[in-house]
Amino acid sequence: MMLNMIKDWQTAINIEIAQLKKYGHTKYRITNGQLIKSGEIFTYYFQTTATVNIPVKTFITLCIDEVEEKAQLLSSEGIGLVIESPRSFGEFIHEGYISHDPWELLEELNVRLDEIKKSKRKRSRVNRLMNPSVNLRHPIEQIKGNVHELVLRSKYNPITFVWGPPGTGKTYTLARVAANKYIKNKKVLILSQSNQAVDVLINEVALFLLKKDKFLEGHVIRYGTNMSGVLLKEVTIDHLLHKSHPSIIVEKTKLSEERKLLKQDLTTSFSQRDTHDLLTIEEKLTKLTEKIRRKEEHLIKDAKVIATTLAKAATDPLIYEQTFDLVIVDEASMAYVPQIAFASSLGKRMIVCGDFKQLPPIAATRHPLVEKWLKEDVFHRCGVVGEKLHPQLFLLREQRRMHPAISAFTNKYIYESRVVDHPCTTQRVELSMKKPFQHHASILLSSIGSGSYCLTDNSSGSRINIWNLLLSFQVIQEAYVNGFRSIGYVTPYRAQASLMNGLLKEIFLEQSIEANIVAATVHRFQGSERDVMVFDSVDSYPQGRAGYLLTGPNSERLLNVAMTRTRGKFVHVCDQNFFKARTKRGKKINQLIEHQQTFDRVVNHQEIGHWIKHHHDHIQWKHALNKEAVIKDLTKVKKQIVIGYEGEALSREWTNILTKYQDKLTIYFKSEIKNLKPTQLFEEIAPFSFINIDNKILWIGQPFDKTKCIEPPFVAIRIEAPSFIQQFMGMLGCSF
Repeated sequence: MMLNMIKDWQTAINIEIAQLKKYGHTKYRITNGQLIKSGEIFTYYFQTTATVNIPVKTFITLCIDEVEEKAQLLSSEGIGLVIESPRSFGEFIHEGYISHDPWELLEELNVRLDEIKKSKRKRSRVNRLMNPSVNLRHPIEQIKGNVHELVLRSKYNPITFVWGPPGTGKTYTLARVAANKYIKNKKVLILSQSNQAVDVLINEVALFLLKKDKFLEGHVIRYGTNMSGVLLKEVTIDHLLHKSHPSIIVEKTKLSEERKLLKQDLTTSFSQRDTHDLLTIEEKLTKLTEKIRRKEEHLIKDAKVIATTLAKAATDPLIYEQTFDLVIVDEASMAYVPQIAFASSLGKRMIVCGDFKQLPPIAATRHPLVEKWLKEDVFHRCGVVGEKLHPQLFLLREQRRMHPAISAFTNKYIYESRVVDHPCTTQRVELSMKKPFQHHASILLSSIGSGSYCLTDNSSGSRINIWNLLLSFQVIQEAYVNGFRSIGYVTPYRAQASLMNGLLKEIFLEQSIEANIVAATVHRFQGSERDVMVFDSVDSYPQGRAGYLLTGPNSERLLNVAMTRTRGKFVHVCDQNFFKARTKRGKKINQLIEHQQTFDRVVNHQEIGHWIKHHHDHIQWKHALNKEAVIKDLTKVKKQIVIGYEGEALSREWTNILTKYQDKLTIYFKSEIKNLKPTQLFEEIAPFSFINIDNKILWIGQPFDKTKCIEPPFVAIRIEAPSFIQQFMGMLGCSF
């Protein structure tokens, strides 16, 4: 029975691998390639325009002039890459692409599953996970609290499932259970899908042990790449190696710095001497890395608590060749069932923790086996979800994160009143008292009456909404000015998140660093929290219907994650009329809108002048009927003005204004404009009115005449952010 199930997992994984091989590349553009060494292997130096998030020594696909070759990434720092290829592409390469193959981790997982099939003990451990007993073995009468109950469960029961809704103390509880096992000289493995979740949990374990004066360096280790930036140095491999073998780490740091400087030199001027020195450094670093690996092996074998990702555990023999007294998997609802099964094979006891009301695992293929084993969470597949809680499912019931006005919706509509507010949540009132939207914790910021701005990104097919985005940015600006230093922006759509990141990076970078401002899709935000969260639902007119992300089977989970990241102030930027007209009433997005309209603060378009108090130097909100500022900007044109207009006819006044710039004018309009002869005329309906001046200044809502779906006060927005404007125009698909 178990062997057949494992075979089904491997079939599902192979189907997903085939899909990823066909469509799943993550591509990076590379330029200015130079051959720096030839022989049996050809070594190239390239530059890239974006940060390459690929581990060094990873095999990649190198594509030059549509010829693909398996290659290896030797190093990646800044904009300089060093790549080894078995094929020569010539001495100089103008442009190419590299892509990382995401299926490699799945192939490694399949190898681990083969090992489980051969081991009776491992199969037995997996069987306990997939068929949890209804009989509890721990002494219920001894329970003193959540932590104590989980300690007892993990001592007496082979498998314990923990249902941890947002803010219910999941990290606190798991960390203390891990610390308890450590104090009793047990060996513990902590796993999660994301680096961030691993960092947070192992940090909490270390802090607790330090407080209890039980922490010993080298016994608690974060293994792998830490992403949080706030991890205690005492748990990192680098710190432990520096302490025990300082000369190796000093040499590595010195060589890495020399390599970085050489790459900078190669970026500006290429020389044979620099390339020779770079290759010498690469060879020294390779040997040093092998030496460090041997030292790491001793550290990992001696450690009592090890924390790493599920992917690292499945690919690194230092982890998967060991047996642990307890394996803890956090954020388990986001991982594939076969990943959790592999993790269970490593431990005598196991805790599986997550929230099946949050986002499920992601897989690309539509196939029954993939749907069953790679797209559904382990809680459902193991049968512990139902009207009654399974005996092995331990629910954390009290949320301590959110202001009660925010949790009121999720407690009732998502968790069906199983979760309640801890009395400490009243402390969040202090956050809600601050501006913007003073005295309110949950706000529906309506975009009704501002126009029709929801479009599809020209390249990715993901949706964007420039008006919602700028409203959201203004909320971030107001929150920052009013003292908030923990702010998040979350949206269902990748293109919208990318746009916001582009804007923040260009005009708000210092503030973003100081205030820990993060913009991301909902999928990337799971596991994080902020004092202020802006949720941009994006969908609006002229789209014919709401997107699948907000109406599909997982939309409830997505909304749950979007809301529950918030501690003190939740701002929902939304066109509620669109959702009411384009979605069924029973959908969670409509339930959220109705709840906010009934119990929370609704800020309408007519109030825009009341809450926008602090204009950013590069984002200015103007009255659309006042043309003086835009006319002044038009006089600055050097090369080109691109105009989109959605109205029925351009007024005589605007026609006269634009006549002066006919030789630099490109217009998107459904028909010719009398008395105006632009250099380019695209006879198509522009989605909304805009004026782009040299890709340096962008006006949204100008030229303003009789445009659609707009109510007073008539507002236009002036944006001065060249990189952002170029990014947006590319998504819009407008020529420049």
